[in-house]
Amino acid sequence: MSLPPEKASELKQIIHQQLLKMDVHGRIREVLAETIREELAPEHQQLSTEDLIKALRQRGIIDDVMKELKFVTDVNEKERTSAPKPSTHFVDREPPVLKKSDGSKMVDATTMLSICDPVHMVLIKTDTFGETTLVASYFLEWRSVLAAENGITNIAVELLGVGTESSVSVGVLNIRLEMYPQLNKMLSSEITSTQFTLERQKTAEKERLFLVYAKQWWREYLQIRPTHNVRLVKIFAQDENGVNRPVCSFVRPLRAGRLLDTPRQAARFVSVLGYERAPVIGGGGGKQEQWCTLLSFLCRNKGDCEDHSNLLCSLLLGFGLEAFVCVGTKAKGVPHTWVMTRGTDGTITFWESLTGHRYIHRPVNPDDPPLVEQPKPLYPYRTIGCVFNHQNFFGNCQPSDAVDVCVFDLHDESKWKPMSGEAIKSVCPPGATSSVPPFPPLCASAIDAAVTSNEVELQLRILVSEHRKDLGLSTVWDDQLSYVLSPALAAYELERTTGVSAGNEEFQDAIRRAVPDGHTFKGFPIHFVHRNGRRAFATCLRSPFCEEIICCRGDQVRLAVRVRVFTYPESACAVWIMFACKYRSVL
Repeated sequence: MSLPPEKASELKQIIHQQLLKMDVHGRIREVLAETIREELAPEHQQLSTEDLIKALRQRGIIDDVMKELKFVTDVNEKERTSAPKPSTHFVDREPPVLKKSDGSKMVDATTMLSICDPVHMVLIKTDTFGETTLVASYFLEWRSVLAAENGITNIAVELLGVGTESSVSVGVLNIRLEMYPQLNKMLSSEITSTQFTLERQKTAEKERLFLVYAKQWWREYLQIRPTHNVRLVKIFAQDENGVNRPVCSFVRPLRAGRLLDTPRQAARFVSVLGYERAPVIGGGGGKQEQWCTLLSFLCRNKGDCEDHSNLLCSLLLGFGLEAFVCVGTKAKGVPHTWVMTRGTDGTITFWESLTGHRYIHRPVNPDDPPLVEQPKPLYPYRTIGCVFNHQNFFGNCQPSDAVDVCVFDLHDESKWKPMSGEAIKSVCPPGATSSVPPFPPLCASAIDAAVTSNEVELQLRILVSEHRKDLGLSTVWDDQLSYVLSPALAAYELERTTGVSAGNEEFQDAIRRAVPDGHTFKGFPIHFVHRNGRRAFATCLRSPFCEEIICCRGDQVRLAVRVRVFTYPESACAVWIMFACKYRSVL
């Protein structure tokens, strides 16, 4: 639980006064001098922070400070409800006793043993161009420290690769676990081992029973119609470590806090995360099975369509919508996943997680006479085999699995065969003891949009000037023309996020004023989800229209370029670039 700023300020004052009272600063200086004198050679008079903390702990100074900061729990109701008063200065008086409510009392070892969520560690490799690769994903059982002597243990874990290399070792990681503050009473290793064994047995039994149920469900599904065996009904999927998991476990409601305000903004955020299919070793054109856990997907900042769909569905569930992941195909029978929401009025909306586009589904009635006009679907989806979320799984058992004729009345068991909600709950959080930890909260962007926009724009100016110089052309930049391109880029991003176009009239008017009579204006906008200016420039040159602008020849040629970076959580970004030129028309 976070403190309000005024309470945090008051707490800092109390700690500061206590440190002054105990002369902790003087004692630290003494320990520092003594440690350098006794433990370091004269020719190596450097001491790390870790060495200093170790020395302070050995001499009991840290323990003394913690003991002096007494905590009491007799907080009366008046103090709990009174409005906090901000502290504006330090006062020279006896420090008050720091009070603490029962709700934030340190739990004991037995309670901590019941917290079975592992620590998920992801190893990412980033090359010189900023491209990321998922190297390893490991779930650490941290509770062994509860039985460690002095609350400290060292563990060596072998990290394995991902995907097709999930059985290949990539290295050994040495981990030091320390419980701080130390527990009053540690557990015995027999207790922790017994707990781990019981949990493994319980989880294995639940997974076995779910597998038995899933096989029975599948047999019943095939008995409805033999052609069901070719439909994309996905009950299990392999994660990055090659572990088979129920698809429902990849989705759960995810709230973005203050980072995303609307479902459509969430769809835009998911769409600007990079798209990359899992690598396949060898030919044949097959697709590698790999549904990444959420942390791996976010750390890598890119993934396949399944990763995007699972994240978007989780965010839409967090916004209170009834959302499902759809498994089916798009054009040419290519397997694909997307997201569907059902409105309270029965409206079915498809969300394409890779682009953020939304489509309203209006089913075609195949029994209507030929003269009856049928709705023309705008979505790219062709067939659908199943839909699922964190609580439900439905297999499509309608005569045709074509999306355009599909009716999404999920409560009609003649159209959709449901799985038992209790069976799903037994193997999917929060009802199950799972080896997958809760979803991590989204992190705010670490990118400074203005600084990054300037950096990419400057890089593009240099690249354009060098390219034109190689062609024997001079380059004159028009800063004002570059600036008036900004509203167009903002409007493009607004339209991608909300579906509403705005501000075009002002932009058109500004361009008319910036381009004199007898001159021609050309502009080329383009969108990227990376911040590599050289890579973006190479892509732009492949467009004949953009190349015509960059390589423009004529009288009084003036060039312009504007870059606008829009930041999203997890340092994802949408980068809009517009190249433009104006020149005097010569007949």
